[in-house]
Amino acid sequence: MSIVLASIKSVLQHRNFPILLLLIISLLVGLLTFQDFGMAWDEYLYYEYADAIGYAYSIPAHLSPDFDLEKAYGPSAGDHRNHGPGYIIFARLGVYALQAFTNIDQIALWHLVNFVTFLVGAYFVYKISLRWLNPYSAVAATALYLTQPVLWGHGFINPKDTPFATAFIAAVYFGLRIVDSLSSPEFKFKKSWLDLVITGFLIGLAINMRIIGPLLLVMIFIYALLKRQKKSLLWFIPLTFIAIITTYITWPYIWKTPVATFLEVLRLMASYSTTPKLIFMGDFYRSYELPRRYLPWLLGITLTEPVWPLFLSGGIIATIRIFKRRLEWKALSVVVFWFLSMLLYVVVMQPPTYDGYRHFLFILPPIFIVCGFVFQELYMRVSAKWVYGLLVFFLILPGILGGAKLHPYQYAYYNSFVGGTKGVAGMYETDYWLTCYKEAIEELNQIAPGNTTLIVVREPANAAYYLKEGIQVIDYTARTPGDYLLLGARLNDYARVLPQYPVLISVERDGATFCKIEAVQ
Repeated sequence: MSIVLASIKSVLQHRNFPILLLLIISLLVGLLTFQDFGMAWDEYLYYEYADAIGYAYSIPAHLSPDFDLEKAYGPSAGDHRNHGPGYIIFARLGVYALQAFTNIDQIALWHLVNFVTFLVGAYFVYKISLRWLNPYSAVAATALYLTQPVLWGHGFINPKDTPFATAFIAAVYFGLRIVDSLSSPEFKFKKSWLDLVITGFLIGLAINMRIIGPLLLVMIFIYALLKRQKKSLLWFIPLTFIAIITTYITWPYIWKTPVATFLEVLRLMASYSTTPKLIFMGDFYRSYELPRRYLPWLLGITLTEPVWPLFLSGGIIATIRIFKRRLEWKALSVVVFWFLSMLLYVVVMQPPTYDGYRHFLFILPPIFIVCGFVFQELYMRVSAKWVYGLLVFFLILPGILGGAKLHPYQYAYYNSFVGGTKGVAGMYETDYWLTCYKEAIEELNQIAPGNTTLIVVREPANAAYYLKEGIQVIDYTARTPGDYLLLGARLNDYARVLPQYPVLISVERDGATFCKIEAVQ
C-alpha cells in the first residue's frame, strides 16, 4: 500500500501533472459533447475534399489512362485546390479509424478529431509558456486560453483555421528550441536533427494551409539574429528545404509547376476578391470595406472580461523584469511580434476579413502567454496555494460559464462589455456558420409529416444533411412554394427576410436567436 501511495504522490507532484489533468478534463468534456455541434457551412464540401484527396496519392489511379488530378479536389475543386490539404490528409485517417469502430455520424467524428487537434495546440501554448513561467502559471495561462468560448467552439467546427493555429503554435515552439540548440556551444547534431525535421515539417504544413505560413521562418530567423550566433543561420538552408519539400508533397495542386502555381496562389490569396457581407456595429459591410477598428474591437468584446486587464498587467510585469534583467527577452520579443505584427497588418493594410476573426485565431496565443506573467506574480505572492487556485479559477470562470450558457454555439460568444451575445444580436454576426441547422432540423424531424417541403434561405445542402427522409429541401432563390421556411442569424436573416410567418421552431441561447423555422401559410 505504501508503494502505491508513494507512486500516486509522485504522479501528483510531477511538473507535468497539472497540464495533463487540464487536457484530460478538456478531452472528457469534448467526448461527452462533440456530437452536439452542428455542421458549419464551410465543412461539408471541405470534408468531401478530404475524401477525394487520397486519389492524388493512389498508385493505381496514376497508372490509369484516364487519371485526372482534378478528381483529387472533390466537388468544389475550383475553390479547394487553392487550399492545401495538409491537415485533412492526416486527420481523415483518424476519422476513418473511428468510423470503423463506431456508428457515429462522420461530421461529428470530424468535430472530435478537430477538437483533439485544438488540444494539441493548447499543449504547445503551455510548452512555450514554460520558457518564462513556472508550470502552475503556465497551466493557468493555458487554462485561460482553453476556456475562451470562441476558441473552444472553433475547436470543434473549424477544420481550417484551428488546425493551422495548432501547426503554427507547434512550429514556434520547435523553431525557438532548434535555434537555442544550434546556438549552444554544446551543440550536437545527433541530438538536434529530429527537432530540425519536425520544425521544417510543421512550417511546411503551415504554408500548405495558409499563405501566411512563411511568417514562421521570419520569426525564427529574427530569433536567430537576436541570439547573435551566425552558425545557426546556416541551418536555415536545410530547414527551409524541409519546409518546401513538405509543402510540395502535401499539396497536389502545385505538383506540375510548383513555383509558378505557388506564386499564382500567393497572388490570388493576397488579393482575395471574395465579397461576403457581414454585420458590424449594426451596419452592413463587404469584407473589403471594414473599418480599421474591426479586429481590435472584436478582440475586445469576444474574449472573456479578465483577458485584456491581465494582458496589460502582464505586459507591465514583463517589461519591468526585462529592464531589471530578470527575464529572457529575445524569445519573448519574437512571441510578442507574432501577435503585434499581424494585428498591425490587419489594421493598416485592411485585407478582406469576414466570419469574425477566424482567419487570425493563430495570433491569439501570445495574449495568453503574456497574461501568464500575472499568474506567476500571484503564485509568488500568495503563500496559500489553494487561494492561488481559487484566484485562477475565478479568472477562468467567465469562460466556463459563458461557454456552458451558449453550448454548442460557443463560437458566437460576446462578453458582458456589450451585454453578452444577447446584447449584440442583430448588431454583430453570431452563428454566422449556421451550425444551428442541426438543432432546428432535428426538432422539425420530430413534428413534420412526410411529403413536406422546407425552404432554406442559405446553404440548403447543410440543411438537407440533417433532414429525415420525406422532407424535401427547396433553395429560397428558386421562389418555389413550400411548407416551412428555415432562417438563420447570418446577416440577421431571421428578422430581415420577408414575408415573415408564424414561428414554429426557434433555436436560442443567452437570449439570442440563431435559427427559426416558420410555418408557411
